[in-house]
Amino acid sequence: MADDPARPTYRREGGDTLVEIRLHDVRQLFHTLDPSPFHEKDLDENAAAYLLEACDEAGSRGPLRLVVHLPPSEAQSESARTLAQAVNNYFGYRERQLRKDLLKLLRYGGISLGIGLLFLVACLALRRELLTHPLVIDQAIVDEGLLILGWVAMWRPIEVLLYDWWPLARRRKLLRRLATIPVEVRARTD
Repeated sequence: MADDPARPTYRREGGDTLVEIRLHDVRQLFHTLDPSPFHEKDLDENAAAYLLEACDEAGSRGPLRLVVHLPPSEAQSESARTLAQAVNNYFGYRERQLRKDLLKLLRYGGISLGIGLLFLVACLALRRELLTHPLVIDQAIVDEGLLILGWVAMWRPIEVLLYDWWPLARRRKLLRRLATIPVEVRARTD
């Protein structure tokens, strides 16, 4: 089977697909203004985006491993020893936040659907009532207008419940995967 030219190839080792990063200092991965203890710090926005993209590109079939290449002195530091916990904590937190956002979106969709259905029923009832009591204006315009208005009111709730949640669920899956990714620190020789 030939490699897909559109998909970057990642090195494999022992059955794992490796996501590799070369750094001069462990702190390069983290947001510099975050005052939290090291294992609770936020990742740098660009580093987090890179890891999400790499995880997505590597695919979901096999196990992943994050390998961070550091200079020998930095590879032995306390920061390097707690790097796995810091990376997993960050993505675990982001996954929990996204789960809350997803639940809010679905709750919004459900409530909107209920309101939309009530509005649709009201439009259909008014339409039926107007059929028995003709107006001076063109009956067909009012009849079709109420029908269209009722169904248009359903557009957004249906869009939320059928389509809007998929990208969030996919991103949550990536975050969950990164929240448990094994992290290995290797000393560089270059």
